[in-house]
Amino acid sequence: MVTRDASADVGTPGVEAVPREKGMATLEQLRIGVKLHTLHGASNEHRLAEILSIQTRKGQPYYYVHYEEFNKRLDEWVPADRFDLTREVEFPLPDAGDAKKAGHAVSPAPPVQKNLKRGRAVGGGRDSITSIAACTPVNKRSRRALGSSPPPPAPKAESVGLGEGGDSEVNTTVVAIPTEDIDSTPIPEDDGDTMDLDKEKDQKALDPQSAPPARTGHGSMSKSTNEISKVRNLSQIQIGQHLVEPWYFSPYPVEFTEEDTIYICEFCLSFFATERVFARHRQKCTLLHPPGNEIYRDDAVSFFEVDGRRQRTWARNLSLLSKLFLDHKTVYSDVDPFLFYCMCTRDAFGCHLVGYFSKEKGSPDGYNVACILTLPQYQRSGYGRLLIEFSYTLSKREGKQGSPEKPLSDLGLLSYRAYWQETVVDALLETKGEVTVDELAQRMAMTPADVLHTLLSLNALKFYKGQHVICLTDAVIAQKEKQKEKQRVKGKRCIFPEKLIWKPPVFMGAWNW
Repeated sequence: MVTRDASADVGTPGVEAVPREKGMATLEQLRIGVKLHTLHGASNEHRLAEILSIQTRKGQPYYYVHYEEFNKRLDEWVPADRFDLTREVEFPLPDAGDAKKAGHAVSPAPPVQKNLKRGRAVGGGRDSITSIAACTPVNKRSRRALGSSPPPPAPKAESVGLGEGGDSEVNTTVVAIPTEDIDSTPIPEDDGDTMDLDKEKDQKALDPQSAPPARTGHGSMSKSTNEISKVRNLSQIQIGQHLVEPWYFSPYPVEFTEEDTIYICEFCLSFFATERVFARHRQKCTLLHPPGNEIYRDDAVSFFEVDGRRQRTWARNLSLLSKLFLDHKTVYSDVDPFLFYCMCTRDAFGCHLVGYFSKEKGSPDGYNVACILTLPQYQRSGYGRLLIEFSYTLSKREGKQGSPEKPLSDLGLLSYRAYWQETVVDALLETKGEVTVDELAQRMAMTPADVLHTLLSLNALKFYKGQHVICLTDAVIAQKEKQKEKQRVKGKRCIFPEKLIWKPPVFMGAWNW
């Protein structure tokens, strides 16, 4: 289970650790940073939780708490009566100023060690300090001029795909395949679709935390750093016949945050604060499916293609809804650069939204998915894998190789790993003769990097007679047979490419058809 970073509790190098003060407290003494035992609704037990925010709703104080050793999506707003004030609480650590006033010795942080090189100047007798970063190779012609002129400045590194942290990469191609393991993997979304293999060596390369920062410019739905500290602002939403508890913050209007339940129309995705206003809207709303073209239909589901430029209001409402369950993405009011592919189930009342994925109309990085989500009430039913398979079906129809935009959420990462493993193993078992990584990638519309990472996680790459060969282990084949047997009993959701009625859209310079 992914837990919150506890670096603040253990201290930082070079700074003397200050123990947290413990003692009894009243409601008036509670503030942000205090840790106390709180009644956890799911387990009905008191667990240690930290107060992250305090708000007043309808005259009553509410506290946003994070339960220690629990995932962030389980954070929630709680009233004061769920606190156990008969037990000691932990007060937050004082800052540097408070620590000095209290008499705590706070040692200064160690100075930044500059990577410098001391050497003899070429043209003089003084010692000069020359930065290693500025020492660049020079040719013979430039060496002759070093005696009378200073060394030329280092060439400016070319920025290739700057991320949120502003890190740049020089114009050099380096191929590296990390094989470290990731700790504490969460439970997968789709039950029965994950191959339980003990040797997964490609965890760090596919980990959303270790992936390079994604673009935050125009057209990207990657999360910005100023939204990391925001806490969940809605308590409960009703969409269709389902009452759902949100996981994360979403920028709904402030006046909606004081309501106990927000009512969302499952067809037009409009949101309302009271049930009465929502009931009046349902009498007038005539929309029975997402406002786009139906491009796929089988006995179970339908897919609709919605253009963000033509349906701005609907697309923005969908972004607000999905942000309640996605922490790695952000909401843009400019939805014009995106296409939304919505999966729905059908009944006599209309087409009910199950999940969706968005896609840039012209992705410079070749991404075939910008954002993907299965609504919580439909998770663990195989719909997540169906969305992923449909995105690659569109890539095959386009004749391109695609990959999802990084970073992925924890559940999305597990779903993609399960799909990649199943697809690669099926392709290898159906192949007669030799096959290369590039041929596998072309056949499955995946990028060679994703295929290579999957082969490493399956431990299917062997070094034999001076070259790397692809060989499935007996454990992988046995696990595949068990998975097939389970699918015969429970059934398997899949996409039928022949039922896809769709041509790749062509957009002009001003996003016209």
